[in-house]
Amino acid sequence: MAKLYFHYSTMNAGKSTLLLQAAHNYQEMGMQTYLLTADFDDRAGTGQIGSRIGLSREADVYGKTHDLFAMIEARLAQGKIACVMVDEAQWLSKDQVWQLARAVDDLRVPVMCYGLRVDFRGELFPGSAGLLALADEMREVRTICHCGKKATMVIRKGTDGSAATDGDQVQVGGNETYVSLCRKHFREATGDTR
Repeated sequence: MAKLYFHYSTMNAGKSTLLLQAAHNYQEMGMQTYLLTADFDDRAGTGQIGSRIGLSREADVYGKTHDLFAMIEARLAQGKIACVMVDEAQWLSKDQVWQLARAVDDLRVPVMCYGLRVDFRGELFPGSAGLLALADEMREVRTICHCGKKATMVIRKGTDGSAATDGDQVQVGGNETYVSLCRKHFREATGDTR
């Protein structure tokens, strides 16, 4: 039975690595997958899903206006696929999350989404909010704070190296830009006294 999955975490937890490993496992068993990633995330190259440990693989790209149901339906017309895998799922729109759910329900293809749960302000991304609401199964990918506790938050470093507390929600970056922290150290870094 096809399901919509959401694998979520903070930065540097290995979400893309897990996606690439799962795609490889399908391929080893002779099954095809359909990989998607955000069109503006070019850290590994446009149309590439890349991990910090050096793995990468080609993927189709989606943008804010793409109809993911139509993309999946078109790919299925070319041949059977065992699973759709979506990297950087936090950047999906609410409508695109519904399109993925429809692909699961109507096209009967499993969809595995990998992405961040919250942004550098501790707020849900639209795609993550939609997936938390609609996913059949959710799995937390864990990483740790510098103190050893589970990291659930992320800060964006400003030009001076301190935690930024405002700015655009979407800014592509890696270790040079983001640091994963536990809630306590997130609050300390951002000056949150709530």
